[in-house]
Amino acid sequence: MRRKIPSTHALSAFESAARHQSFTKAADELAVTQSAVCRQIGALESFLGVKLFRRTRRGVALTDAGAAYSRRVASRLDEIEYDALEVMAKGTAFGTLELAVVPTFATKWLLPRLPAFTTASPGITVNLTARTRPFLFGDTQFDAAIHAGAEAWAGTERTLLMRESLIAVASPSLIAPRKNLTPRDWSSYPLLQQSTRPFAWRNWFAAQGIEFDGDMIGPRLELFSMLAGAAVAGLGIALIPRFLIEDELNRGILIPVCKYEHQSENTYYLIYPEERTGNTALSTFRAWLEHETRQARSTVRPDS
Repeated sequence: MRRKIPSTHALSAFESAARHQSFTKAADELAVTQSAVCRQIGALESFLGVKLFRRTRRGVALTDAGAAYSRRVASRLDEIEYDALEVMAKGTAFGTLELAVVPTFATKWLLPRLPAFTTASPGITVNLTARTRPFLFGDTQFDAAIHAGAEAWAGTERTLLMRESLIAVASPSLIAPRKNLTPRDWSSYPLLQQSTRPFAWRNWFAAQGIEFDGDMIGPRLELFSMLAGAAVAGLGIALIPRFLIEDELNRGILIPVCKYEHQSENTYYLIYPEERTGNTALSTFRAWLEHETRQARSTVRPDS
């Protein structure tokens, strides 16, 4: 059955006229005559059986139906343009890699290393989008994801990158470094909570055989970068993977408040759909990422 899809020329004319609230400005933008814009919009209205514009003293204005339709059309045209640019990019030597990433890993660990990848593989463009929770690849444009977790995603393969060692840190202005804190000591300081890991502190204390009633009390923040910033500001003690705050530790603006480091169940993986295993850009990026994470693991401090 033939699809009921309007002409793309008509949709482009309508989107431009709706955005400018003017047929004349739409004609200038599209490099056509005003009468051509009028014809395209008239054809679209006939196709839909709905009036999209109404005449006013100052020109034209969208009807309620036109306003609602214009928002949808603008969004769809943006998506079509994006898809076209993506196909054009993938016509180069290697193409474009769409990567979903957990934000702090991307900012603190991946981005500082990406220039080396770009130099080694100039034909590959890596686009990064923040995603904090699992998703279905079939519902997105992503080629792969970097995610921390223990459970495998259905229909995917994964490459181990890093295991997570959590340390409790704070600003030196809040607490002096100590070898061990008693439960009474812990109760003297706010514990910064990560909203996506509500039981992180509970698991931390349980692994040490410590019973502490206030393990889920404290300001809640979503990202490790937020936790680090809050800890630097002296708002409390944060529980953060060591490799995400090496810079803050080296600069002394965050310090470990005790020696214990907790190997959590979360492991960082590069995850990708099974059908994209042979993708050239993905294979090249995966090989580079495996090398970089091996290097990082080999330089982990002996006491961590």
